[in-house]
Amino acid sequence: VDEDGQVERFLEKPTWGQVFSDTVNTGIYVMEPEVFDYVQADTSVDWSGDVFPQLMKEGKPIYGYIAEGYWEDVGTHESYVKAQADVLERKVDVELDGFEISPGVWVAEGAEVHPDAVLRGPLYIGDYAKVEADVEIREHTVVGSNVVVKTGAFLHKAVVHDNVYIGQHSNLRGCVVGKNTDIMRAARIEDGAVIGDECLVGEESIIQGNVRVYPFKTIEAGAFVNTSVIWESRGQAHLFGARGVSGILNVEITPELAVRLAGAYATTLKKGSTVTTARDHSRGARALKRAVISALQASAIDVRDLENVPLPVARQQTARGSAGGIMIRTSPGVPDSVDIMFIDERGADLSQAQQRKLDRVYARQEYRRAFPGEIGDLHFPSSVFDSYTGSLLRNVDIAGIADSGLKVVVDASNGSAGLVLPSLLGRLGVDALTINPGLDESRPTESAETRRAGLVRLGEIVSSARAAFGVRFDPVGERLSLVDELGRIIEDDRALLVMLDLVAAERRSGRVALPVTTTRVAEQVAAYHGTQVEWTTTSPDDLTRVGREETTIFGGDGRGGFIVPEFSSVFDGTAAFVRLIGLVARTQLTLSQIDARIPRAHVLRRDLATPWAVKGLVMRSVVEAAGDRSVDTTDGVRVVEADGRWIMVLPDRAEAVTHLWAEGPDDASAQALLDEWSAVVESAGE
Repeated sequence: VDEDGQVERFLEKPTWGQVFSDTVNTGIYVMEPEVFDYVQADTSVDWSGDVFPQLMKEGKPIYGYIAEGYWEDVGTHESYVKAQADVLERKVDVELDGFEISPGVWVAEGAEVHPDAVLRGPLYIGDYAKVEADVEIREHTVVGSNVVVKTGAFLHKAVVHDNVYIGQHSNLRGCVVGKNTDIMRAARIEDGAVIGDECLVGEESIIQGNVRVYPFKTIEAGAFVNTSVIWESRGQAHLFGARGVSGILNVEITPELAVRLAGAYATTLKKGSTVTTARDHSRGARALKRAVISALQASAIDVRDLENVPLPVARQQTARGSAGGIMIRTSPGVPDSVDIMFIDERGADLSQAQQRKLDRVYARQEYRRAFPGEIGDLHFPSSVFDSYTGSLLRNVDIAGIADSGLKVVVDASNGSAGLVLPSLLGRLGVDALTINPGLDESRPTESAETRRAGLVRLGEIVSSARAAFGVRFDPVGERLSLVDELGRIIEDDRALLVMLDLVAAERRSGRVALPVTTTRVAEQVAAYHGTQVEWTTTSPDDLTRVGREETTIFGGDGRGGFIVPEFSSVFDGTAAFVRLIGLVARTQLTLSQIDARIPRAHVLRRDLATPWAVKGLVMRSVVEAAGDRSVDTTDGVRVVEADGRWIMVLPDRAEAVTHLWAEGPDDASAQALLDEWSAVVESAGE
């Protein structure tokens, strides 16, 4: 909103890449009656999604009032408990119905508290509650109306609703207990657990942290409950990250979590649908995939298991008639972590809307289970690599390769990319030297140092073998690194420009899809050959979206990911390799010659730690600091200086980090721009 309160910009439920302010719409509206002229009869209409954008488009006055009071969206257990604590800490201006018998200890009318009970506030005891001797109630505890707390019980940061019975020597910590529930003798309920209304928790039972017990359930005496009753799940703040669902194997990503996650995914699909599963060559991925397959079958889903294949092959096979797919791989550069990747029916990563849908089902623990006659089937497709290779060679232009006499060196980096190379290289008719073709289970991923050393070694082999160039695949065949004929490493951001130059020079029309963090030198290269750049967000699904459009001729992310639209709209290292061979064979230029004719780019990046609570404030500060300069909010906030230099500020969607990119005519000017805007970000976060 501007100084007068008029709304200047409005976006419903933005991702972190779209945030431009630290104010949010609380859903409280005061309207003139004419507004209802914009609400069509017998049609689903959303205020923030339909009406307000239309009013702004027509220039109608919309004003926002920035309230300085307390606001908390109590949509999660954590925020609900926090709101209770904030009331007790007097951070909220509310009138507590009761008497403050000692500092921070509030007792409502009619409550009975034994003199030998220990009360350590701030806490609240509701009307007509009864607290017996030797009970200890500590800070941030709320005891509702008519609650009975028996001798020896211990409550700390517990929220107990009305008419609850808490037995002798029970122990409640950081939990929520619904109304009319009975907690029997010596029961223990741990931090983060939620007990629904009208439940019975038996004697000496233990309910572990973060467990949900649905209403009207009985926990038997002595039971040890470590999973939610009826529907199983585990609360998690951020389910999806940049590479799907990621975490440390057997610590954050366990077989139990994989089963629940697969069950939630199956619930979003129709019964009888088919899901394709795949993995890399690590033992951890193999074990988790088996758990995933069982969960899918138990949820009335048929499974096509590809076993160990490159990620692009898994995507292609998923797109051939499956409702979706799941790929499990070792996290790039982190050997003790895994990524569970979800693929849609077109072979691309799930869109952010689909991710949110899966996240909701997972968080609500509402899983579908199949009846005995509906258990899904399991198939193992044959000739997967031949099918992939045949389709690739039919769709990508390989004219001139067989007659070119090109010699290339291919480094499979001991990953699954090596599985598809034998059938591919023979049919290409190219003289290829393949190194590191075997699978190594002990090395399912590689560190940055190992990757660099591999590229140096590849360069030495290319130079000594007098090859046209060398390529190195990542362990799952998704990304590609280049070495020129002189054995010099072409850095990933530079390789994007080389590939762009080759493609644009041959096609002479169309569009190329690039994320907004790419150097603007790409615009010069594209324009020189008569093509246009369509800037996308940094999200892979957005790049894929543009890659599917008919006029798109190329896409890439500057980190070794290339899209070959005539074959696929997703990153595919093997397809990029085949296209590169054809382009080099037909252009009669070496990679070093192409690299030399492209202007140098000067893009620098920096990551700054930013607490979650101030991310919105940081983005608002960046927009305000931009002043009259050109601002682009395609993803994050990109500020363009009058002389063409630019800075981009983007909050990370999964971590407490803000990313900055800066480009200038040289490294010094880019560095100065980075320093200037880093100061803006850091001052806003203080």
